[in-house]
Amino acid sequence: MSIVRETSRAIRVTLVLWVITAIIYPLAMVGFSQAVFPYQANGSLLKNAQGQVIGSALIGQPFASDRYFNSRPSTTSYSTANPNNDEAGVLKTGVSGASNLAPSNPALLERIAGNNDPDPSKKIQGDFNRLKEAGIAPTADLVYTSGSSLDPHITVEAARNQVDRIARVRNLQPNKVEALITQNTDSRFLGIFGEPGVNVLKLNLALDALQT
Repeated sequence: MSIVRETSRAIRVTLVLWVITAIIYPLAMVGFSQAVFPYQANGSLLKNAQGQVIGSALIGQPFASDRYFNSRPSTTSYSTANPNNDEAGVLKTGVSGASNLAPSNPALLERIAGNNDPDPSKKIQGDFNRLKEAGIAPTADLVYTSGSSLDPHITVEAARNQVDRIARVRNLQPNKVEALITQNTDSRFLGIFGEPGVNVLKLNLALDALQT
């Protein structure tokens, strides 16, 4: 066998494999996903009543209004900060990632519990006290951030702890709000992995639709 023949064969094999793995296979997977799983393949996008895309079921969003179920805290504000005007520095760790603050870290304790600085301009209200003042029993997921800081879910308990406030502000019967939580609760993956969770964006969309 000559070197030229072996080199030519190697080049042909490389080109064939490249066409299969870099062109044919990806296009086949794109076509299959678009035909069978179009919702998931296009980013699990959610739309409002007007048909406008307002987010993805896979990425959380911040909700602070008393009219909506609050999301869990995020170290990056769910990456909604403006990279050109990020005074709070929420994007210093990138678009995703945990705070990596130890339980004993003063910065973590301040965010959760706040501080009692006598100077009003320096006083910080922690998440724990904010929730208590709103009449919401704090749960771990309403106080601590997730590992990705983009988690779209909260626990069923965290959602139910907000029912009374939502019902009062929106003048709804608590049982109607409870029903929405049940309808928007995602079960365990394959029935065994993880815990049931409530997608906050889906739940808030359903909440708005209830009064339209």
